[in-house]
Order: sequence, then structure tokens, then C-alpha cells
Amino acid sequence: MARRKLILDVDTGTDDAVAIMLAALHPALDLVGCTTVNGNVEVQYCTDNTLRVLDHVGRKDIPVYEGLARPLVRPDFPIPRAVSDLAGQIHGRTLGVPASTRRKADVGAVEFLVETYRNATDEITLVPVAPLTNIATALTLYPKLVDRVPEIVIMGGGHEIGNVTPSAEFNIWGDPEAAAVVFAAKFRKMTLVPLDATHRALVSYGDCEKLRALGTPASGAAADFIGHRIHVHDEIQRMAIAGTTPVHDAVCVGYLVDPKIITTRRHHVAVETGGTLTVGRTVIDTHFRGGQEPQCDVAFDADAGRFIALLLETFKKRA
Repeated sequence: MARRKLILDVDTGTDDAVAIMLAALHPALDLVGCTTVNGNVEVQYCTDNTLRVLDHVGRKDIPVYEGLARPLVRPDFPIPRAVSDLAGQIHGRTLGVPASTRRKADVGAVEFLVETYRNATDEITLVPVAPLTNIATALTLYPKLVDRVPEIVIMGGGHEIGNVTPSAEFNIWGDPEAAAVVFAAKFRKMTLVPLDATHRALVSYGDCEKLRALGTPASGAAADFIGHRIHVHDEIQRMAIAGTTPVHDAVCVGYLVDPKIITTRRHHVAVETGGTLTVGRTVIDTHFRGGQEPQCDVAFDADAGRFIALLLETFKKRA
């Protein structure tokens, strides 16, 4: 069976790193490339972290394309990370794996996306797990992207849960205008994995111990990244179960391998760009009151056991 090709659009901090390793190492997936964008950290650090992670797990063959450094409209990014800031503490600027010995690609992320999909002869799933600036810009330059992408799988948003404000999740809040463009585009298939699902796939310190015991570069790095996330969440934004953390972005990659990891319902999704209290909110029409045709398969639940088993099975192998 042919491997499923994908492109990951990342703002590489700790959960992106786990997603990258999962995509790079799972035998059913073919990671064509990673594109980076401003988000968890400034874009140059996202690029550096992405190169570090790929090199650390023996995948120096996967190129990294640096993308946009600012949102489409908002003037207040990148935001300086205060000591008390959740994103600053949970990701930091530089991940704790060795520096890469190679450089980013000469081509920029948006150009790579446009040209790759324009010339593709195989289907390539697009998986943005970061603010959607690169994707919205590529859509503006090449509207036919919606027809060329077989499925776009987005990590972002929340219905009942926010994390950067009571209303909004970070990736959508980080560039709400870009997100509005992407959700309004008519992709063939759009899957959204919001906090409502990722907070159901919690990983514990015990799971980290199992990962570390595997003794591979990927398992050790994943244990470090996830363990750090647990510590910060327990201190700042505790989960329903103490001593656990969501690993948001990796759930999207897990879904590509095992669709049963998430449970979806089809709804219309739009993004609030003007609300004083609700900017960046994903407005998910769960009761079909808006009169808009549903365009998105939204995950409201996730199977933590299946997700953790996938991480353990994948990370026990070396590239």
C-alpha cells in the first residue's frame, strides 16, 4: 500500500516536535516537507527547531521551508514572551535537541506550497498545526489550491475550551484573519482537530516513562518534550487529570494513520475576527442555526489509548 504523502505546516515548539517525529517516522506516512510560520515562537526559531528535530531522528532528507514572520493583518505579532506566559514556558525558543548542521531551503514556504500543489501528480494531505498565515497566503496567490489538496487537517480552535483566551485557541487567535480565509475556502475535505478533542487525548508522566524506556532518539525526545509540557500545564493551566498534558499537533498526524483516534461531526465553522472578547473564536454551528452548509468534520472526542499506543509503536523504531 502506498504511503500517504503530507506536508506539515508548523510553528515548532514541543507539541509540533512530537507531530514532526511521528510524521517522519511512521511507515505509512511520507513527509514531503515542513513549512514554518510565526506562532509559538518567532519564525526563525520555528525553522531552527524543525531542522533540529528532523536531524535528531535521522531524517535530514526532509526539507524545511521558512514561511511568514507576521500575521496577515494584526500588527502585534510576534508577541514578546513574558516569563508567566503559557506559550513561552511550554515551548521556549530553542528545543533541547542538538543543533542542525544544515540550512533551511532556499525557497520560501508559500512558494513551495503553491508550486508543489500546482505540479503534484500524487495527492498530498496538508496538515497545518500552526497559525494559518502561510495557507491563507498560498490560497490568495493560487486559489486552485482548494482543488489540489485532497484533505486539509487543521489543529486549532475550540468549541467549549479556549487556551489563550476564554474564547480562543492559540493557532486561530494568532492569525484570525488568515483562519477566516481558510475556513471560507471550499476545500474538498476539511478536518478540524480542536482543543475539545486534544484535551481528551492526554498523555501522562507514566506514558513518558514508557516512551523513555524504548531508548531511541525519538522516544527520548518525546518523553522530554511531553514531560516538560506536563510540568508547565500543572503549574499554569492544569488539565482535568493532574500530571497530564495534551500533545495537540501530534493528534492530527495520528488521525492520518488511525482515523479512529478522533471522533468527528460535520458542522459549519467560521472564525470571529472583530469581537472584543471573542476574537479568534471558532464559531462551530453545532445546532445548525446559521443556515450555512456544513463544510468541516470537527473532532469532539479522541481516544487517548489509541493515540499513546501509536506513539509508543512508532517511536520504538529508528529511521
